[in-house]
Amino acid sequence: MKNQILTSLLLPLLLISLSNMQAQVHPKPQALNQLLSAPNMQAQAQDLKAGQPHPLPQAQPHPKPQALNQLLSAPNMQAQAQDFKAGQPHPLPQAQPHPQAQPHPQAQAQPQARDLAVAWEELTSADFKKATELAKGVCIIPMGVIEKHAQHLPMGTDVYTARHIALTAASSEYTVVFPFYFAGQIFEARHQPGTISYSSRMLYDLLDETCREIARNGFDKIILVNGHGGNTSFLEYFCQTQLEGERDYAVYLFTPAGDRETERKIAGLRKSTTGGHADEVETAVMRIVRPDLVHMDRVALESGRDQARLPLPGAYTGIWWYARYPNHYAGDATGSDPEIGRLSLDSSVAQLQQVIAMIKADTTTRELQNRFFQEAREH
Repeated sequence: MKNQILTSLLLPLLLISLSNMQAQVHPKPQALNQLLSAPNMQAQAQDLKAGQPHPLPQAQPHPKPQALNQLLSAPNMQAQAQDFKAGQPHPLPQAQPHPQAQPHPQAQAQPQARDLAVAWEELTSADFKKATELAKGVCIIPMGVIEKHAQHLPMGTDVYTARHIALTAASSEYTVVFPFYFAGQIFEARHQPGTISYSSRMLYDLLDETCREIARNGFDKIILVNGHGGNTSFLEYFCQTQLEGERDYAVYLFTPAGDRETERKIAGLRKSTTGGHADEVETAVMRIVRPDLVHMDRVALESGRDQARLPLPGAYTGIWWYARYPNHYAGDATGSDPEIGRLSLDSSVAQLQQVIAMIKADTTTRELQNRFFQEAREH
């Protein structure tokens, strides 16, 4: 009889405690309402009189074994009974919160521009998409050729220079720089050892395919940075042919303007008045970009004077360069001063930084290009 009285006192308390604990863990209104409904409470009383256990409705919370075991322990049940007799609430054991998931050890913070390489070939595949976003869809192709530069400069001079300018500018105004690109127009140097001269059809197709691949990888604005004078007409023609067929990207040719202040300073440092190829200025630039590849002791091994062998004023012919500079050397690099190179590079880099920022913000080119393609279809 005593046990029945104790059970009748504790059972409602136990039921309320269980419902409170479940509300703290994961509330299940449907199961709780079923438990506290009048029919269920009457069924519990009848089962208690008959000495039979009454099944509790199954809730679906996150199980908390430690809190549940503590609640149903003999000491806790006795303490609840004493508190109940005294009219004092008995504190429920605190359910342990679900442990927060720890980040995967391989998960890293998203890289910022300062954390990403600007050179395409140095980026990881995982960082590439972030790089395209930070570059705002802008990619640079620094271009040159492999050709003789007198006896004292490396044959890759044009590519080294264009790439140096592009990488330096991109480091400040973030963009991605395409790998070493040396396919350009250099037919006039085919008579010199080491020259790499591709066919005109291949030159065009390779650059066109390269631009399409760059665009396929997420860049819709491509800047050509030219380091070779013989490429100028070819690249202007290439840009014009972008209107031949529809495309979802735009090609820009970097055309730096003359900087009067820089030109004045360079003129004050120069020791010669002629030039154009492997000369005093280009040699000074390479003494900054790759001084380890400059051989100043070989400067005087060949002449860079204009031979003037084709006096045809007012007429242009492809053999003009060979007629004037058969040694593929134009000027005199004897007195080359590295300060000239620094001034020249700083001016080019500053201008390219401005152009990158301008092209990032440019929406007009693509809008006009798309309008042009639409009108061309409808014509």
